[in-house]
Amino acid sequence: MLTPYHILPDDTRVWVYQANRTLTQDEVWEISDILENFADRWQAHQQNVHGLASIYYRRFIVLMADESKCEISGCSIDSSVRLIKELEQAYQLNFFDRMKFCYKITSDMVGSFSVHQLPELIESGKLKEDTIVFNNLVATKKDFETKWEIPFKESAYTRFASA
Repeated sequence: MLTPYHILPDDTRVWVYQANRTLTQDEVWEISDILENFADRWQAHQQNVHGLASIYYRRFIVLMADESKCEISGCSIDSSVRLIKELEQAYQLNFFDRMKFCYKITSDMVGSFSVHQLPELIESGKLKEDTIVFNNLVATKKDFETKWEIPFKESAYTRFASA
């Protein structure tokens, strides 16, 4: 059951999928419709999942599910992954490349690079300690709000900086 963001509790479960490229405006509109329909029909154990599916920065798909209303497990998670894989196929995207990271260029513009490029990005000054990067491993709505966009120096990516 599609649920407004502000109603979802802080411990709502979150999944972040990062696209390998920026979505076009037409893709955002089309995929947003698909995501909204999915969230409205999403079920677990024959119960409606109170959740949300949104696009952020034309680059990330964020799924949220309130587990206080209905526990999310096997089949319901599988259905969400299947949706992401279908979107990959339909729009020639990759949402599962864990060797790329995204960072903010401006307040509404996001860039991406391979973690293997980090040393040269740091050396060239394109990436600084306070550059905002995205921690796609956040697990709850509260973490999404407070730990998704973080300075590079606080991110797990720093371990690749001297590779």
